[in-house]
Amino acid sequence: MTRLGAFRGNRSLTVAAPIRAATVRERLPGSLVKSRNSVLDLVLLALLGVQCLAAQWGGELRLSIRDEPRSFHPAMADTDTAETIRYLTGGVLVRVNRSNQQLEPELASSWKIENGGKSIVFQLRPGLLFSDGTPFTADDVVYTMQVLLDPALHSPTGDAFQGGSGAVRATPRGKYEVAVVFPEPVAGVARLFDQVAIMSRNSTLKERAVLGAFRIAGHKPGSFILLARNPNYWKTERGRRLPYLDGIRLEIQQNRELELLRFRRGEVHLISALSPDQFQQLAAGDGATVKDAGPTLESEMLWFNMNPSAPIEAYRKSWFASRSFRLAVSHAIRRDDLCRVVYHGHAQPGIGPFSAANRFWFNQSLKPHSFDLEQSRRLLAADGFRLAGQTLDQSEGNALRDRDGHAVEFSVITNAGNPARERMAAMLQQDLAAIGIRLNIVTLDFPSLIERIGKSSQYESCLLGHVNVDLDPKGLVNIWLSSSATHQWNPNQAKPATPWEAEIDRLLKLQSTTLDENRRKTLFDRVQQIAWDEAPLLYLVNRNALVAASRSLRNVEPSVLRPNLLWNAERLWIETK
Repeated sequence: MTRLGAFRGNRSLTVAAPIRAATVRERLPGSLVKSRNSVLDLVLLALLGVQCLAAQWGGELRLSIRDEPRSFHPAMADTDTAETIRYLTGGVLVRVNRSNQQLEPELASSWKIENGGKSIVFQLRPGLLFSDGTPFTADDVVYTMQVLLDPALHSPTGDAFQGGSGAVRATPRGKYEVAVVFPEPVAGVARLFDQVAIMSRNSTLKERAVLGAFRIAGHKPGSFILLARNPNYWKTERGRRLPYLDGIRLEIQQNRELELLRFRRGEVHLISALSPDQFQQLAAGDGATVKDAGPTLESEMLWFNMNPSAPIEAYRKSWFASRSFRLAVSHAIRRDDLCRVVYHGHAQPGIGPFSAANRFWFNQSLKPHSFDLEQSRRLLAADGFRLAGQTLDQSEGNALRDRDGHAVEFSVITNAGNPARERMAAMLQQDLAAIGIRLNIVTLDFPSLIERIGKSSQYESCLLGHVNVDLDPKGLVNIWLSSSATHQWNPNQAKPATPWEAEIDRLLKLQSTTLDENRRKTLFDRVQQIAWDEAPLLYLVNRNALVAASRSLRNVEPSVLRPNLLWNAERLWIETK
């Protein structure tokens, strides 16, 4: 992907950015611009450079979050909020730069692949400390991997390391060198560690001892989470420890309109995910504070509960388990209208696990499921669905029934306080009515929604988003592997429930051990094709990254990858007048 620049209207320069003579001269009086004295020009450049690069230390960054994480344990991060907190507090061995998509050293100064791709060896930076002063050594990496791969924990992050026929082992090779050994070769293995926050084996604070730029300093349930600077953070700027900020205050606020109002008042500094309506409102008032950073890897999708143990009627389970039923629903959805009406054109029709924004891994042969009511009706008729006394082509306004006479009616749950999803649900309700399906919309607060889809399984269908945090298919294993706890439609399967899920498991495991990238691409293209054919997840749209940042916030560089505006949080600073 191309590198994204700073906000329009941002009056400061990025700390690491060179100063261009043309830019400086645009700001000089005309007499100085005409000067041919190169020495004077260099002096002026230096003086202005010092002024432009004079970052300010201190201050508290304020922003809103949608929900409260169920756990602060970094291995159990399974929501956007939990992953954001892990990103801000957790030190990792390597990090994918969210701007240029390149892998960069962090706690590990270097790494190498050994044993034909079965081992990765990290050389650690010596002398680093956790936030509580506990020394960081190879033993902490070993401990972290043991926690992550504990089968009793069901860590979403740990699922990405599963794929071989044997155990993954981490072994210290001295105080500052550690090897992670896999039973089989692992493709793109280094990128997996972008999500692995290193925990201390010896700290009395356990997982609260961190190596990231910030530490958790306070938490009032239902109100806020306070992050404070890590006094032992290892990165420095001009001889002083980063981050620039003293802290970050994450205020729990589900109401997007209140969040927007507080942004306009200057009470919060940024909004990482604007709704399309909010983007339009802010752009009309002050376009310099907002940016459409382009298509993301984030998907809005609908899925049906296919968990055999779910507390829903058997006949409804049989609908959801039917490929024809799922495809019939998909072909009844007007995706172009969702993009146009709900997102004001700031979205693309959804296709599959990756959007076209992922230029290498996306299967270019796939297109969105077409809007085709005739195809929907043919699929339903072949599965025994009918309209009492009528044909399926007369379904508008009439109830669809299954072969046993049950009216086809089910509910969809989505999170309250999200106008875009609520509007999308209403449009889906209207679309499905055209084929005789009655869709009931249920909005829930986010913790209740997560509890239903993650624990009690008390739901029939769900409309929610999926956030990809990596470009590599390994990052999708926790969704598509049938044994995963976050295999949404039927989690934690002891063995694959269907032949196509078994085939996806096989392909995922094979591509995860194949070192040839082009061969991996062929394998994952097949995974995407099966996902398109079977439709366990109905991909509706891929949203564009719509963000907003205060004019006083500096070093802002939006990314299409999460966390969009906080990926370089240690270098963000607030200009005070």
